Amino acid sequence: MPAPYSLPDMLERIYENQLALEAAIMELSLWAERQGGAHVDENIRGALKTIGENAGYIKQGLARLRAQNSN
Repeated sequence: MPAPYSLPDMLERIYENQLALEAAIMELSLWAERQGGAHVDENIRGALKTIGENAGYIKQGLARLRAQNSN
């Protein structure tokens, strides 16, 4: 069993925070779009795309790190 505050556990929490921020930012994007802020919405969606792309990379890295720690 991993020790409290192990690197994989800490990184998992950072990843979960990233997903929560992504959801919150999406809500803001939808609100901006409804308010007629198309330019703002486009900028937000560009940032969300980067977050989404990085989320997959982070998740794969976490899986590899956990696999290394279990050996």
